[in-house]
Amino acid sequence: MTAVYAKVREPLLHLPNYAVPAFAERLERHVREPGFAAVLAFDAEDEPVGYAYGNTVESGDRWWRRIGDVDAVFTSAPALALKEIGVTVPHRGTGLARRIHDDLLAGRDEAYVSLMVNASAGDGKVQRVYESWGYEVIGTSRPSPESPVLTAMIRPTGAGA
Repeated sequence: MTAVYAKVREPLLHLPNYAVPAFAERLERHVREPGFAAVLAFDAEDEPVGYAYGNTVESGDRWWRRIGDVDAVFTSAPALALKEIGVTVPHRGTGLARRIHDDLLAGRDEAYVSLMVNASAGDGKVQRVYESWGYEVIGTSRPSPESPVLTAMIRPTGAGA
């Protein structure tokens, strides 16, 4: 997954929070967390071109604490924290990110999925894409001193629907 991450984030790799070693450290920690799942997408030549991963977060998890005052309706039961999602430049705007997202959510029991987005990514386009997928803003977070301030978003997973 590190190789496709580097392709997706190439223009940002010089920034400490986006550097490959920082991602590798986060990924190593996240794979050990409850409910971890990942989806990788491949092109016709069997090259990885997209990915997403996340894990289950409970009430009181640092995911929620970083955001601050989140409505208990979202935190009273386990939720899926979508930690990373990305596709390579040639595959952006093709619907691949949405398919990866939906594959990650398929079969999950959590009622809600939450993610954090850099509101300036793509001059706001990335956040608008998430809004078009049904996400709503619930706050902001700065996961680390190296991280930009992120917009926290949430939506129902569709579990049980």
